[in-house]
Amino acid sequence: MVKVEPITTARVLRGPFDYHAPEGAVVGTRLIVPFGRRDVPGIVTGLAPDSEHELVAPRRVLDPPLPRALVELAFWIADEYCSTPARALALVAPHPGQRAKTALYAEPVPPPVESSVDHHHGGEATTRRAGAPRLSEAQRVLLASLPRFCGPDTAALRRLEARGLVRVSPRVVRRRPVHVSVGAQRPQPALTPDQAAAVTAIGAAAPGEPVLLHGVTGSGKTEVYLCAAAATLARGRSVIVLVPEIGLTPQIVARFVARFGDTVAVLHSRLGPGERHDEWLRLRRGEARICVGPRSAVFAPLDDLGLVVIDEEHDASYKHEADPRYDARQVAAFRARQAGAVLVAGSATPRPESFLRLRRLRLPARVDGLRLPAVEVIDMRRAPRALHPRVHAALAGARKAIVLLNRRGWSNFLTCRSCGRAWGCPNCDVTLVLHRAESVISCHHCGHREGVPQSCPDCASTSIARHGTGTERLADDLGRALPMGARVFRLDADVTDAVRVLQAFGAAPGGILVGTQMVAKGHDFPDVDLAVVVDADAALRFPDFRAEERTFALVAQLAGRAGRSTPIPAAAPARVMVQTLVPGADAIRFAAAHDADGFLAAELGRREALRYPPFSTLIRIVCSAEEAAPAHAAAQAVRDRLGPQPALGPAALFRLRGRERAQVVVKAPDRRAAIDGVRAAVEAVSADKAHRAAAFSVDVDPQ
Repeated sequence: MVKVEPITTARVLRGPFDYHAPEGAVVGTRLIVPFGRRDVPGIVTGLAPDSEHELVAPRRVLDPPLPRALVELAFWIADEYCSTPARALALVAPHPGQRAKTALYAEPVPPPVESSVDHHHGGEATTRRAGAPRLSEAQRVLLASLPRFCGPDTAALRRLEARGLVRVSPRVVRRRPVHVSVGAQRPQPALTPDQAAAVTAIGAAAPGEPVLLHGVTGSGKTEVYLCAAAATLARGRSVIVLVPEIGLTPQIVARFVARFGDTVAVLHSRLGPGERHDEWLRLRRGEARICVGPRSAVFAPLDDLGLVVIDEEHDASYKHEADPRYDARQVAAFRARQAGAVLVAGSATPRPESFLRLRRLRLPARVDGLRLPAVEVIDMRRAPRALHPRVHAALAGARKAIVLLNRRGWSNFLTCRSCGRAWGCPNCDVTLVLHRAESVISCHHCGHREGVPQSCPDCASTSIARHGTGTERLADDLGRALPMGARVFRLDADVTDAVRVLQAFGAAPGGILVGTQMVAKGHDFPDVDLAVVVDADAALRFPDFRAEERTFALVAQLAGRAGRSTPIPAAAPARVMVQTLVPGADAIRFAAAHDADGFLAAELGRREALRYPPFSTLIRIVCSAEEAAPAHAAAQAVRDRLGPQPALGPAALFRLRGRERAQVVVKAPDRRAAIDGVRAAVEAVSADKAHRAAAFSVDVDPQ
């Protein structure tokens, strides 16, 4: 008998359930099992003696099984993030519907021969057998190209097969992801003393130990990762390398592929289902020993894991937005402890949590010997336009520039000048953003779209005002204002092919890259001599205790994109210009001084005084329903069941995707007790029929 966890999304329906054991079943065996009125995927989570109850057999067994370590990881995720084992197992298991791709493969058959005695020379001679088929020129060309995979038209090869000239058989075809290169790919450099010391320290770290590689932008953290990975492979162990977003970090992928070749596999959501299946199998079979990818790559089915790297560990994209709302950084730390692997978290702007808890390895200088660029903070309190005149002048004279404005679209919202109406989303309590290129106004939460209004439906006025500036408008304005021939590239979530934009910008002799926070994601362009942050304090206006941390990281990371190599003439050193309404804010001041240590020390002092993470744990419980009353009642019931846990709420949230919401926030010093208390409360309330109209979402360590 086997214990099977069916992969379902129901929170109140919990396994495991008993089934007949298929031959060779182990923990991790993947199955298709009958469950209710349908067949669903399932994972064997335990073995047991025969049951007294009547059992049914699985429909079929899927190969290969999950590693037992991933099953254990899924149960840890379910426990740590107040989710269910089934939902967590769905994260670590490949899609059950994918299979290997096969194609017909043709190879030539040696021509038939016969031996005869050469009476003149006293030996044997090999001659072509009489009656062997004569070949046309086209057939000879075709045979000369074999062995090869057949194309869609196999008729010609089938005719050759019938004549005994070729063998045609099906073989498995690997679906290979396409790796693109962006920016400069430099030869393997000699390590600086700081890099060499970091590589040595990583190699000497204790099994399961986490370390923080704290290096300024351009200090060569990636080369440290590469050397540490090479040393890990030499010891016969495997490597996981996590990057924030695969589409925005093609350079690090290209460098690993260039250094290690087919030993590298990539896992990410932009792969086709077949490509992802084949890469997963290569990792499972040990054909690939390094996995590179965004947060889901933390579930790579690698055996004997020896090194886990988290590049740009400060990036918020490591937090998963759907249930289970796991943090890939925490999952990576668990996998490292589980396997006795070394964890390396790297960043120029590390999180306060990492700065406080992890042993630090320092890379204090850029590898090219250049100084970090000078930062000019520009007070915008009296500036009438989105860009200060000095910024306009600097952009006009720059060779290449990157401009960050963390708002996409053309205008933030529209209003009627006559009656004051604002155009809002019918599903969410937010205004609609104008996207002029598509002639739509859209919601950035639920995706609702409608045409740009020509008149007000309330008062019929045609006087429509556009408020605010987004990346689309800024890129258009710069294209009009700068000298003729200046190319402007835009990179934000509305751009369908981010890699193509990055390639074009990297290849161009000059130009300006305008975008949201996507433009600050670790790009390495050696000829950027100007970086501009527009509205640098925008994040400081959010009611979020991480607002200062995010602002500092965004400004410091964007500043680090400039002046990364020597092609920029010394007579024109790289510059960074930061526009802000609060030039005295700590996050702005420390970022302008490239002083991560100073900022983090001050930020940790503030958080300790206010008992915010890392000095406490936050857990957010959101209850949603079609009407406000059931949502609020469910949240109140959760709050009542939390008992002594310190909690705030319930409080109403803005309507999202047509559902009313209310939340309760737990802020507790004891993480384990808080998680256990929240799980018990949510399970009890969600099982209560009085609250069946409500849905529940638990977010441990909300971002």
